[in-house]
Amino acid sequence: MTTEIILQMFAYLLPSVVTGMVAFYFFKMHTKNEEGRRRFLLHKDSQKNTIPTRLQAYERMALFLERISIPSLVVRVAPVGNDKNAYETLLIKNIEKEFDHNLSQQIYLSDESWNIIKTAKSATIQTIRKAAMSEADSADKLREDILNDTMDKASPSATALSYIKKEISELW
Repeated sequence: MTTEIILQMFAYLLPSVVTGMVAFYFFKMHTKNEEGRRRFLLHKDSQKNTIPTRLQAYERMALFLERISIPSLVVRVAPVGNDKNAYETLLIKNIEKEFDHNLSQQIYLSDESWNIIKTAKSATIQTIRKAAMSEADSADKLREDILNDTMDKASPSATALSYIKKEISELW
């Protein structure tokens, strides 16, 4: 008799337990979907605000790379005197000043982009220093040597700029 009562209670409880488990499963799925939807909306809203700022940072860094590209730099920064060492220093200080002016933009860029920009800056400075070790005896001759040294190869600025363009295209 007791086994019959236990079986009868089990028969009454089984549909309730199954219904409770199904309800729990659906409630859990619904909660998970709502959390995902809220997270998506929050991300979408924050991107609406940050994308213009990030694009502005990329624009400023593109301008920086254009300004430190060797042809642009030597045309824009003319030698003050005839001393090649003074001209070398002037070019490097100009690059450093441009870089310092845009230093805060790194928080809006990816680490890869920022590292490539820093590498382009360093490579440009090394190119200037390498040319300064030549037999040039005047600032104008140094200017000519720097331009001739970069005529046949891609400039570090151009390489960094193409990477930035690729990264921006991935934002869409």
